[in-house]
Amino acid sequence: MPEKKPGDDSKKMTKSALRRQREREKRVETILRAAETLFANEGFHKAGMEQIADAAEVSVGAVYFYFRNKEDLLIRMMDEIGYLLRSILGREFKAHGGTLEGFKRAGHAFFEVFCVNYPEQAAILFRESVGKSDLVEQRRKVIFDQCTSDVLQALNTVSRNQVVAFKGRFSAEVIAVSIMGIYERVAYHYLLWQDRAEDLTDIGRDAVAFIAGGVSNLFEEPDQEGRGEK
Repeated sequence: MPEKKPGDDSKKMTKSALRRQREREKRVETILRAAETLFANEGFHKAGMEQIADAAEVSVGAVYFYFRNKEDLLIRMMDEIGYLLRSILGREFKAHGGTLEGFKRAGHAFFEVFCVNYPEQAAILFRESVGKSDLVEQRRKVIFDQCTSDVLQALNTVSRNQVVAFKGRFSAEVIAVSIMGIYERVAYHYLLWQDRAEDLTDIGRDAVAFIAGGVSNLFEEPDQEGRGEK
């Protein structure tokens, strides 16, 4: 029988710990996805922890082991959805060089990628996270503040890249806040109230054109011919 080498046991324990960690992560992911589907389709208040456990094929105790309550589950998935949304829009904006065209493409991605491909996540972020506890509302504010900050940075990038300036000191900030409000409301109205996902591409393009026109109108006229893009 070969002699044990120093550290063999610790290596086995490390592998075992890694395996347990992967199993925990998989179980948490399964619970989150089950809760996400139930919250989006049944509503946060109607979905119980027992239903979530049943859908995830785990015990109710397992759900409570990883999450304190439904609110804890909701906040965790809100963070994930917020990150997903910001990643989709940021990637599209950067892919087009930080220009006004990239800004428009990011708007199109909101409707045509996020809303169309992730309707359950959109329902949770725009509907199920509204009017809940103070803790959920605070988290919702953080996510929307992050998104607004992303839009503001994108607007300032467009301004620098196209060598133009905004007419007022608050122009970019007002546009950033307005965009988040308009995009959310349009998505809520057509995706969640009227269930018109098949029309979102055309609807979204109209919304983006409206916003882009507002952005252009708040730019100062370029000092020299050919500088900037109206």
